[in-house]
Amino acid sequence: MRRIRLTPAAPLIAALLLACTADDVAGTDTATSGVSASASATMTASTSGSASASTSNGTSDGSSGGSGTDSSASGTTSGGTDSTGTTSASGTTSGSTSVAETDSSTGSSTTGELCPEGTILCENGEAKTCDGMGGYSDTEVCSDECADGIGCVLCVPDSFKCEGEESLKCNAQGDALEPYETCDGLQGLSCDENSGTCFGPCGKEALGLNYIGCDYFPTLTPQYPGYQTNPHVFAVAVSNTSGAMAKITVTRGANMVTTDMVAPGTVKTITLPWDNVLTEMNGTTKLIAEGAYRLRSDQPVTVYQYNPLAATVTNDASLLLPRNAWTGNYLVASWQHWDQVMRPGFYAVIAAEADTTVTLQPSATGNKVSAGAGVNADGTGVAMLQPSDVLMVRSATGGDMTGTIVTADRPVQVIAGHPCTNVPLDKGACDHLEESMFPLDTLAKDYIVVPPAQVPDDTKEKAQMVRFIASEDATTLTFEPDQAFPKALNKAGDFIEVSTTVAAFRVTSDKKIAVAQYMVGQSAGYGTSDPAMLMSVATDQFRKTYLFHAPPTWSANYVDIIAPTGASLMVDNMAVPGALKPIGNSGFGYIHVKLSNAGDGTHTVSSDQEVGISVYGVLNYGSYWYAGGLDLMPIPQ
Repeated sequence: MRRIRLTPAAPLIAALLLACTADDVAGTDTATSGVSASASATMTASTSGSASASTSNGTSDGSSGGSGTDSSASGTTSGGTDSTGTTSASGTTSGSTSVAETDSSTGSSTTGELCPEGTILCENGEAKTCDGMGGYSDTEVCSDECADGIGCVLCVPDSFKCEGEESLKCNAQGDALEPYETCDGLQGLSCDENSGTCFGPCGKEALGLNYIGCDYFPTLTPQYPGYQTNPHVFAVAVSNTSGAMAKITVTRGANMVTTDMVAPGTVKTITLPWDNVLTEMNGTTKLIAEGAYRLRSDQPVTVYQYNPLAATVTNDASLLLPRNAWTGNYLVASWQHWDQVMRPGFYAVIAAEADTTVTLQPSATGNKVSAGAGVNADGTGVAMLQPSDVLMVRSATGGDMTGTIVTADRPVQVIAGHPCTNVPLDKGACDHLEESMFPLDTLAKDYIVVPPAQVPDDTKEKAQMVRFIASEDATTLTFEPDQAFPKALNKAGDFIEVSTTVAAFRVTSDKKIAVAQYMVGQSAGYGTSDPAMLMSVATDQFRKTYLFHAPPTWSANYVDIIAPTGASLMVDNMAVPGALKPIGNSGFGYIHVKLSNAGDGTHTVSSDQEVGISVYGVLNYGSYWYAGGLDLMPIPQ
């Protein structure tokens, strides 16, 4: 591209020259009029986000004679050198040439406006500071990079660079490259030198924010000690949602545990060794070094854990969240300390990164804790975790850690529940509770709560208890259809507990809440099964498709589907028979679908609209229950 400098003395000559060289310019926007518009179509931009007129015509379609691309919604280009530069987080190119540029000798824009005093522009590896009068008060030759508005920097802000198999991201000041992502070969990743980011189906940019991922941390949780001596097996079910064979690798610390292969569109159960330290029911709060397993896949998968798998002892199951969806903020849903038999509730915090600092803020009922590992008896505390460490927090007499807020300076996983409890406490028998907590950022204000099916007569509903947990002070609930429940939550961490109910309803709130559901025990009189725990999925996080697992060894397995009225539903590629049961005037309905126990436990749900699912199994005095999947998008307060 030819560069022409406009001066007040030569507008006509410039216009004639531009007319002769118009063929050298391609892909520019239509000129507005006169000489300045023509000039803007032939000059190269050197500013980004500055007050000068470098965000002018000729850049919107990105097809100029230079190599530049738009770097923001305003159509400006970052960097003003002739080189291609580095790729930014938005996928644009910094340091590239655009169609309109401030004149390097006068400090004025192609539209004739002066560059404001103090504005820093980049050109040909130099940082130039405008004097506001058409010139420059200072210039500096940059030894590394130049960023408009900043000047000479180590790297262009938000650009990426490979250092071996580490993807580094330039910070906002341009003075440091910070770790962004490890390109893990066990996740099929390698660092792409062109983009500076990890390349492969398991890269951060390839994975969405949902329950599908490539890096998981299965974790055993406290169990009833009466079953510690019986043969039983901890297991995970891995569902391959991709179109390629997935290689699964499970490690614990530096030790290899097992490898396996999962075919596309199928689910495989992988057994893992039991651990009597993690499953210990009583005792103090402990930090168990490298207590969690780490499961990695080279294709996107979903993972559910069974504690234990066999349908013979106190059971529950959890949907595990992939590491790419973890955050540093959680609201705990647990269960009360069973004082009569001294059985504590628990929550476990699992780290993936070195030197992860975890801070605990107890709720009004969470201030009675079995102290240890940096956690005080009042539930407050700070602990530092290393990769795969597990902080196992246990309640003390009179305590219920529901509503506790867990924060961390790096992403963590939180699983909560109870070793073995009655629900309600006066109705046996006890069963294990556990569920993954959803990040606080992903909680919402709109949930549909439905009871599970009663077994063996699944035309009836099985009763449950429900907790609504506030994430903020002064939270108000509304029900459709209306329920005779309390509707006001005073403080963050407070919860309303609904005793035995078979009602189905929609609950909305003016501030974000978490909703936990607890299946009642068999002696409560609602058919076969014992307590199990489910975290409700907000309607905002519903999906159209699910691939999940239900162990065929259980007496009966079900998937409950919550859907908008009129949605088309398929289970295992067959249309769902029967109509949805309406939920008041909410516009939603639900249906219990009994799953076939033939095959290996692989099942699917699909719909033409976003739906929510929960999966559960029952037997005589036993049950499990988990959310079949969800999106995990941040939801504004």
